Amino acid sequence: MPSDVEAAYSGRAADYIEQLSSISSVHPSDLQLVTSWAAQTGGPLLDAGCGPGHWTAYLTAQGHEVRGVDQVGSFVDHARRTYPDVAFEQRSFDTLPDSAGSIGGILAWYSLIHHEPSAMRPALEEFVRVLQPGGTLLVGFFISDAVEPFDHAVIAAYRWPPEALANELRAVGFEVIETHTRIGRHPKPRPHGAILAQLPPPD
Repeated sequence: MPSDVEAAYSGRAADYIEQLSSISSVHPSDLQLVTSWAAQTGGPLLDAGCGPGHWTAYLTAQGHEVRGVDQVGSFVDHARRTYPDVAFEQRSFDTLPDSAGSIGGILAWYSLIHHEPSAMRPALEEFVRVLQPGGTLLVGFFISDAVEPFDHAVIAAYRWPPEALANELRAVGFEVIETHTRIGRHPKPRPHGAILAQLPPPD
């Protein structure tokens, strides 16, 4: 996460936590998708860009071994206070401490939206490094007809056509398994997308 993005989220952390720090604020179709993904994933899970920690805590409560990682200290502090029995770490997920092939699945739920297009592939390559053969990645993102910046509530972010983001995933070695889209209506209509991708399984 670039330093300006980290600073912007640190300055707005209280508002973000108030509005979006609960599973109750999650769209039902997103909850079903993430739950199903985790249930079919073997090995430890990583919530990359976990924010205030609600997804990490939810997946832990579902019986999964999960660690949440976020670069914004205010988010990690809130997560640790709110979910003291859940594992959280303050660091960038662009450079993870995990050994190669040690993670079963990675959730990157709207946490890649602030990566400039030129920085997307290095982040995905780091995910490839730590995932085990056959490991999966579930990415949540905003959709548009072209790769383009937009005025996010916190700081500028990027929207992607699903196929363009899928091509980035394929370029680093993933196989795209599923693509999901929906239109969010609150607080304003905004197309959302999710891509489930998998590394080749072991021979």
